[in-house]
Amino acid sequence: MQDLGRRIAALLRPGDLVLLTGELGAGKTTLTRGLGEGLGVRGAVTSPTFVIARVHPSLVAGPPLVHVDAYRLGGGLDEMEDLDLDVSLPESVVVVEWGDGKVEDLSEDRLHVVISRAVGHEEVLDDVREVSVRGVGARWAAAELAKLAVAGA
Repeated sequence: MQDLGRRIAALLRPGDLVLLTGELGAGKTTLTRGLGEGLGVRGAVTSPTFVIARVHPSLVAGPPLVHVDAYRLGGGLDEMEDLDLDVSLPESVVVVEWGDGKVEDLSEDRLHVVISRAVGHEEVLDDVREVSVRGVGARWAAAELAKLAVAGA
């Protein structure tokens, strides 16, 4: 997941919104850690569950990473207004865990990453993940997201 995050980071630019969906333990924060590495940001990327959002400034003159965990937020964008994500978005890369149905109105252009554990032979394969990456909007229309796929990963 961390390697995939680094590969996705190579596609990101200021103003990008990334929504991460997956069950608890699926690898959303691990993927975000890879995004942080790929973007060259300061600070350890950890789950912001209890602080809701963390800002990681760039160490390489790139965009800061704003990492949001919307798990505890029940409402939509109105409940998230205090986070000022709409103000941060133009100059940052904003990653929202558990953001589906809550923050889509922030941007017409966004990247949806859905992570699930692979299931086989009636058991969950704990170390195998299935990931779909889908771009929404004009920003992602020409992106070659299929290049992110890794056989056997």
